[in-house]
Amino acid sequence: METTSRVGAQAPAADGAAQAVPSARRTVDGYLLAPFPWYGLDEAFTGPRWLMQVGTAADGAVEHGSIGHGDEPSVRAEGSYGNGDKERFAVVVTIAANPVRRSADGTGVLEATSVSSAAWLAGVGLLAFTWPGQMDHSLRDDWLDQQTETAWVLADDLRGSDWSTLSLPVDGVPTSFHYRESEYGWVLAGSTEGGVHLGAYGRGMSAYGLGFSVIKDIAEYAG
Repeated sequence: METTSRVGAQAPAADGAAQAVPSARRTVDGYLLAPFPWYGLDEAFTGPRWLMQVGTAADGAVEHGSIGHGDEPSVRAEGSYGNGDKERFAVVVTIAANPVRRSADGTGVLEATSVSSAAWLAGVGLLAFTWPGQMDHSLRDDWLDQQTETAWVLADDLRGSDWSTLSLPVDGVPTSFHYRESEYGWVLAGSTEGGVHLGAYGRGMSAYGLGFSVIKDIAEYAG
């Protein structure tokens, strides 16, 4: 992925317990520091919305963040859904469309972000809420490492056979997204005219009927 760095676009924490408690990280402060607009599902979605977390680049600047919609997901076993099978959620990841640039201290170079960055962040985000039912708890970290690397490889080949194309509205404008499904849910990624890349992932909600729009006041999401 020539324009994407896993340092420049850090994934959500792989710790399932931390990911499963969005209320513990509902602070709007980081979102307010972002120099780019945040996106969420458009007004057609009337369910709950909630803050998740922001990520920073090596120079400390806010570079991406996630907004949740629907049921707050919990980590659950794939293939052993139980009550988790009723969870319906979609998470929108906004990532700044940054070019290659110098770090703040001038000692290094921060690689550019791209649609592949958004695809990888979305793929890893979905994995954070998934746990293969046949796997022992002690092996989950190894599984996450392997699946994270797989998500990276897939994001690096958006023109590959694992991806299809899906057109969805962004601020009312039809926009092309890369889209894929797996046993864990779906992932999509694309770019906007507002200077950001968008990623999204979900389960229980169809991606085909979604639309995205700029969040006018992110402070309203603080819970």
